Amino acid sequence: MTAEIEAPERAGFGELRIGDLGVRIARSPAEIDAVQALRFRVFYEEMGATPNPVTLAIGRDRDAFDAVADHLVVVDHAIGPGPEGVVGTYRLIPREAAQRVGHFYTAEEYDITPVLRFPGRVLELGRSCVDAAHRNGVVMQLLWRGITAYVFRHRIDLMFGCASLPGIDPSAVAEELTYLHEQHLAPPQLRPRALPHRYVPMRRLDPATVNTRRVLANLPPLIKGYLRLGGFVGEGAVIDAQFNTIDVAVVVKTDLITQRYFRYYGRGLREPAD
Repeated sequence: MTAEIEAPERAGFGELRIGDLGVRIARSPAEIDAVQALRFRVFYEEMGATPNPVTLAIGRDRDAFDAVADHLVVVDHAIGPGPEGVVGTYRLIPREAAQRVGHFYTAEEYDITPVLRFPGRVLELGRSCVDAAHRNGVVMQLLWRGITAYVFRHRIDLMFGCASLPGIDPSAVAEELTYLHEQHLAPPQLRPRALPHRYVPMRRLDPATVNTRRVLANLPPLIKGYLRLGGFVGEGAVIDAQFNTIDVAVVVKTDLITQRYFRYYGRGLREPAD
C-alpha cells in the first residue's frame, strides 16, 4: 500500500467537489507520479516540448521542485479516487519550500527581486495542465477553487509564476505581447524582469494598432484568468525552447481573490497554518 505524504496536512483543506470531480492536494507518491505523467502527456506529447533522454525514458515531467511543492490535483471519481483519476494539476510552491531548493522556478527566467522583497507571504504557481478529455472549464474552475482554499489557509498575499503563449516565434504573438506590456505591466515595486540573456521585448507593435478584442480571444485561458483577478505581467518575455513556449511572468495580489470568492467557498479556510 502506498504511504501517505505530508502535503495534505500542510494544505489544511479537504476535497472540494463538483459532481464526480474533486480538487485536493496530492496524498501519495503514486498521485504525484500521476501528476508527472499527466504533465508529460500534455507538455511533451501534445504541446511539442523536447524531452531530455531521462524524461523520455520515464515518460514523466519531473524536476527538483516537485519534491518540495504541494501538488493540487483534480480527481475524476468516475475514473477512480486515486492516481488513476488525476485529470488536472497545478504546482504550488510557498517561499519556505523554495528555500529548500535554493530558489523559485521562475528565477531561472526572471529577476524576481521585487517579489522576494514583498513583505507578505508569497506563493509560486506553475506546471498547470488539464487532460485533453476534461477541458470543459470545470477542471480549471476546480483548480482555482483549490488555489483559493490554499490562499486562505496560508494567508497568501501575493501569487506569481510564469504563464505561456504557444510557440517560440515572438512575431507570431506580437499583438498579444504588446497588449500585455501596454495594458497590464506590473508596477515597479512588483515587477519581475526577464534575465538579460533571455530578455525578449514585449512591445513589438504600435499599441494603437492592437485589436483588443482579437487579443482577448487569442490569449490562453490561463493568462486571461490571471488578468481577471487583477494580475500584472513582468518586463520582457522569455523563449523556452524546451517547452516550445514564450513565457511571461505573472504577479497577482490576492485581495481580489479574497473579495470575489470568499462568500462562495472561502469560509472556514482562514485558520492559521499549523
